[in-house]
Amino acid sequence: MDAPDPLTVAVLAGGRSSEREISLVTGRSVREALAAAGSPRPVRVLDARIETSGAWTVEGDGPLSAAEALARLGAADVCFLALHGGAGEDGTIQGLLETHDLPYTGSGVRASALCMDKHALRLVAAEVGLAVPPGFVASGRDWARVPEAVLDRARTLGDGGWFVKPRFGGSSVATSAVARPGELTAAIDRALSDGGDVLLEAWVRGVEVSCGVLGDHDGELRVLMPIEIQPAAGAFFDYQQKYDAERGARELCPPPSLDERGRDRVREAAERAHRTAGCRGYSRVDFICPPAGEPVLLEVNTLPGLTPRSLLPQEAACEGLGYRDLVLEIVDRALARPAGA
Repeated sequence: MDAPDPLTVAVLAGGRSSEREISLVTGRSVREALAAAGSPRPVRVLDARIETSGAWTVEGDGPLSAAEALARLGAADVCFLALHGGAGEDGTIQGLLETHDLPYTGSGVRASALCMDKHALRLVAAEVGLAVPPGFVASGRDWARVPEAVLDRARTLGDGGWFVKPRFGGSSVATSAVARPGELTAAIDRALSDGGDVLLEAWVRGVEVSCGVLGDHDGELRVLMPIEIQPAAGAFFDYQQKYDAERGARELCPPPSLDERGRDRVREAAERAHRTAGCRGYSRVDFICPPAGEPVLLEVNTLPGLTPRSLLPQEAACEGLGYRDLVLEIVDRALARPAGA
């Protein structure tokens, strides 16, 4: 019997967002997993990157324009998106790949754009009955012209503290947990430093969990076991807590602070969020579980981290799905997607 033709996977990493360094780690991990022996079908891996200048490289050759790079990648069976944040996760790259008829992993243009916009996602989630933290969006113009009005509105959310974050972006970059009103001004300035809008939300106390979902919104889904996040004392799940192996958060799967019913509620809410947002391939949905009531949705990540420390691989491992098998399942789901879907 003839050996099967190798599957060619272009792994695209880097980008120009604040999450570039994490993307490079994800890209390296995915490339190593795909190139490892063990699959009944051999895999040929292409290394593609977007540099901070916006130029592309393919297999170390560059700088290339996007069009030149995609022409070289045209022979690939699928593009594995190891990008995080910015144009890599907001639908821009997804649209570019679609114009070149190159299949890719993860959600399409519309779901990617929706989930990158935390405010828009809140509105859509609330419409279908998912719980979201009380909150509102303010523009940089609002803050410059009527700062007291913004602060007054923040105080109407309660006196239990606030989370202040950029409307767009991920990995908790420029996000602040604010316990006292006097700290709001600095937090808002920080969140607006990228020139976008700021989202202010009431600080909801409870158990922080994340739940991975595999599959397409209009098909059968595999909802993974949630993972509990326990940041270091006095911290929240910020950039350092996510990625610092020495001083970062504890991540526990299954989540010890939730009983079986609590875990089921998280999984049900994650499935609902994934379907509502129109996600494809995979996602990771973040929640706070208060002492009473339903899980409160924080965000939906359409291209969650796949570094060795990332949450989704830990959740998959908890259910017996190893890292390489997870990566191959993501690839297989992208290949099975109908053209243009």
